[in-house]
Amino acid sequence: MRMDLVRKATRTADKKVSEVRVMLRTAGLRPTRQRLALAEILFERGNRHISAEGLHEEAMSHRVPVSLATVYNTLHQFTEAGLLREVAVDGSKTYFDTNVDDHHHFYVEGENRVLDIPMSTLRVEDVPVPPEGMEITRVDIVVRLRRIGN
Repeated sequence: MRMDLVRKATRTADKKVSEVRVMLRTAGLRPTRQRLALAEILFERGNRHISAEGLHEEAMSHRVPVSLATVYNTLHQFTEAGLLREVAVDGSKTYFDTNVDDHHHFYVEGENRVLDIPMSTLRVEDVPVPPEGMEITRVDIVVRLRRIGN
């Protein structure tokens, strides 16, 4: 019985690695050991927002030996490949969103948390005409929140 559980867990882990490998290849990225490990950590819990430092901490807790610079590089590669969306909440803090669908964000000041705002609850009107030779690719709105009484 115990051996069946081990085999099932191994098959599940192999399936995850296989799915992540396909996802990376489909995005045009070579599935290196570090990219695979970071992608598994990033996408295993569904849609979420994470900073490079947060992913680095998670990688360390999963015993994935990777430098913070490699985490930054990998997150930017994933973003360029369309696997992540970068959310800049101010000049010094950036989060990466695993939900690449169109939506906006709340940023909870003092808690450093980012939450999704569904597109259906916010309308953007009167978007300016872009300069000649340019096109608008996306409009990002970050609504800053603060707890009452703080």
